[in-house]
Amino acid sequence: MAFTKVGHDAVPLGLSDHRHPATEDAPGAPTVTVVVPALNEAENLEHVLPRIPAWVHEVILVDDHCTDDTVSVARQLMPSIRVVENTRPGGKGNALRAGFEAATGDMIVTLDADGSEDPAEIPLFVGALLSGADFAKGSRFVYGGGTRDMPALRRLGNKAFVLIVRALFGARYSDLCYGYNAFWKHALPKLDLDADGFEIETMLNIRAHKAGLVVKEVPSFEAERVHGIGRLVTFPDGCRVLKTIWRERSKTQRGA
Repeated sequence: MAFTKVGHDAVPLGLSDHRHPATEDAPGAPTVTVVVPALNEAENLEHVLPRIPAWVHEVILVDDHCTDDTVSVARQLMPSIRVVENTRPGGKGNALRAGFEAATGDMIVTLDADGSEDPAEIPLFVGALLSGADFAKGSRFVYGGGTRDMPALRRLGNKAFVLIVRALFGARYSDLCYGYNAFWKHALPKLDLDADGFEIETMLNIRAHKAGLVVKEVPSFEAERVHGIGRLVTFPDGCRVLKTIWRERSKTQRGA
């Protein structure tokens, strides 16, 4: 994978080094939308938004029923940001779907607002798409990846889900429940997403595989969230993931 320069603003070849890559400097170059779902993340945005590469075409903050200053802080940090309200019930899946529906870029990158995912990795995801992937899937468990925000119980659960998905679908993933991903927008109809909560990450991965999309795992390092307490609840959200896997398997058996 080649880049025009290195560091925080590394630009994958094929994109121009400015906010709107599809201009006269790079006619026809694909554009990138970064979707950031947020629920009361005002304290964390300063660790996320300013570090998004300048060549990104569009950044969408999804207001997932925030009751703090998340929206005003986002606009102060990035005046060009688009704010989209999640009009469905609160939940990461609903928030991401609202962002996907509003996105205008050729590529969509999902980025958490809590500071756990490094915006400097965005070129790796975009580069994977430019090199032929339909879906670039972040993984904490391939060479170059890692995590500081996964207790032993959640790590064990994720591994179990990975093995189940391998057995049921043949998808050779190393990670299943991670929110750092990217895909071409034209793949959205094939994914046909309808998840409400954290299980959307599992749904994305399984449906990308079932749809025959070219999936490339991208190494990613997950840090601890900077401020606040994570909203993922191990057992309830784990059950939602397991139910999602079962429903997708049932659909496959019915030929859906």
